[in-house]
Amino acid sequence: MNHFFEVDGVTYQLSLSRCQHGYRLCLSNEVIAPIAFSQQSEGRGVLTIAGESEPVRFAIDGDVIHVRMRDRTRILHYRDPLRTLACANNKPHHLMARAPMPGLVVTTSVSPGQAVSAGTPLMKIESMKLETIIRSPRDGVIDRIHFNEGESFEQDAVLVTLSEEGR
Repeated sequence: MNHFFEVDGVTYQLSLSRCQHGYRLCLSNEVIAPIAFSQQSEGRGVLTIAGESEPVRFAIDGDVIHVRMRDRTRILHYRDPLRTLACANNKPHHLMARAPMPGLVVTTSVSPGQAVSAGTPLMKIESMKLETIIRSPRDGVIDRIHFNEGESFEQDAVLVTLSEEGR
């Protein structure tokens, strides 16, 4: 699964995949380097990137991660991949809940014309035997459900389109 982090106002997409000596870091779908992390105590560890190890200090506060490495502190803001993809289309009167990964619709919890609040479950999807609830990122009205139960979809596919209330 892709993860999104904001650093200094720029959003980065990254993913980790297992490899022989830890993980392989991919930044914007480009393989950067093998990476490993070993935590030594609370807030301290060693980060190894492409065979070079660096001591790291860190603090996690909700979706904000403070990282100190090489005498420099960075503040990373984690962006939930479901919310990031759902908000990809910011037209004033429409909002599209998008698929964070390829999968299959297990159940649909809403119907067109139904008013929903932010956080309302819209549907349950399954990908690689993992079930995920797709939730409404804001208040609105269900405009269209693009996939029926049992249908498959690709990553970033529009699953549900919402309209602002009163439209």
